[in-house]
Amino acid sequence: MRAFVFPGQGAQTIGMGKALADAYPAAKAIFDEVDDALGENLSGMIWEGDIADLTLTANAQPALMATSLAAMRALEAEGVEITAAQFVAGHSLGEYSALAAAGAFSVADTARLLRLRGTAMQEAVPVGVGAMAAILGLDFDAVAAIAAEASQGEVCQAANDNDPGQVVVSGHKAAVERATVLAKEKGAKRALLLPVSAPFHCALMAPAAEKMAQALADVTINAPAVPLVANVIASSATDPDSIRALLVDQVTGSVRWRESVGYMAAQGVTEIFEIGAGKALCGMVKRVDRSLTATAVGTPENVTAAVAAMTA
Repeated sequence: MRAFVFPGQGAQTIGMGKALADAYPAAKAIFDEVDDALGENLSGMIWEGDIADLTLTANAQPALMATSLAAMRALEAEGVEITAAQFVAGHSLGEYSALAAAGAFSVADTARLLRLRGTAMQEAVPVGVGAMAAILGLDFDAVAAIAAEASQGEVCQAANDNDPGQVVVSGHKAAVERATVLAKEKGAKRALLLPVSAPFHCALMAPAAEKMAQALADVTINAPAVPLVANVIASSATDPDSIRALLVDQVTGSVRWRESVGYMAAQGVTEIFEIGAGKALCGMVKRVDRSLTATAVGTPENVTAAVAAMTA
């Protein structure tokens, strides 16, 4: 059994998806469709722009989705459909890419939702008020306890449970800084502030969650062709109304990636393919369960190799 997983913010690079668009008309069509939906030349920014502009949350989110969907269209052009996977999953914004790939959202709706999501998340907290930090070498329970101790009346939460040795905390900047100090005192190998523009996946994102609830209420969601393993429950969902609620919860809730990978493995998944930019999720998957194979699919060469692996 296999799963297709879709990367989140941080995977963006200038030029991502260009080789796919050049090699596959169906991949190029995705970038054109996203440009049309947003009314701007986002593909130009992705391929020839400035990384500082691309990294802005409101740009990075639809850009990464477009790259993932382009890779999926390339696989489909080679005869591998989304139903070749038993599950789809995505890391944070990647959940939208997964749902679009599985036919739950149209590409245009996904692009507009992610533009709104990125803008809403950025606007929820003034720049400099919030922060995120990666804690390496401690498990989730230990980091959750550190976050609670560091909060001191402010927000500080374990936001991303990425793998057994990497947990991200999010909240007010001073509280997150206190958490990094505490983590080092309690044996963390490293505790470093992340170069992000807002404190994602914590209670400070409540204003963004409200905006997403309003936007998602107006969007058609179909049952995905493949079950989604959702971030906030680390188990599968197929009902459109459930998915709508889970996407709202995800804005302020933890990304339970370690548990999501464990869930898929427990269901019999042995192969995971990361569809889109980079290979960060492949690394996390291998740290969660070394018995799983993890393969990045972000270039035409990757597509050829993945198709060969899946059809052998």
